[in-house]
Amino acid sequence: MLILAFDTATSVATTALVREGELLGERASKPLRVLEDAQALAAEAGVEPEAIEGIAVGTGPGSYTGLRIGLVTARALSLSLAAPVAGVPTLRTLAAGAPGALPVIDGRRGEVFALEDGAPIVVKPEELAVEAGATYVGDGAVLHRASFESRDAVVPPDDDPRHTPWARHIAALARDFGPADAAEPIYLRVPDAEKALRP
Repeated sequence: MLILAFDTATSVATTALVREGELLGERASKPLRVLEDAQALAAEAGVEPEAIEGIAVGTGPGSYTGLRIGLVTARALSLSLAAPVAGVPTLRTLAAGAPGALPVIDGRRGEVFALEDGAPIVVKPEELAVEAGATYVGDGAVLHRASFESRDAVVPPDDDPRHTPWARHIAALARDFGPADAAEPIYLRVPDAEKALRP
């Protein structure tokens, strides 16, 4: 199966083209460039876009705008290529790229997205239960490095590739391909714009 995978939940978007588990190409850029990256990867691999048999997309949690970009792109590509879609949580993608490490994504507003008993949560970094000696990865761990390291946790250097949710792992984790609208975003809280409209 030829899979186009991408994640736009964080400030660094990743896009990959994978065939039967073999990585044909991968790129990292900004969320708005995901379509451009997908076209470039297909051209570099010498495959026609119509040959894509499945689309795997990161479902967050993460940036509200980034998630919307990713899901709208997945739906548009699914419609134009007649390819089914599978959603993959971004925290699971980060964990897959850093075996043994715990994923933490910047939630903005002074909060982070993390996992607790396998379920995604949003919490202030200082309120997150941190394991001494454990390794934490993701842009949330980098941003709040001092909070983690003050509790004897390990955060790799800022430029460590384990901090990025690489699309190759999305392709590997993707299951249950189906209708594009079945790939639901993981928000965990109300978006700022909607919050501002509430009385």
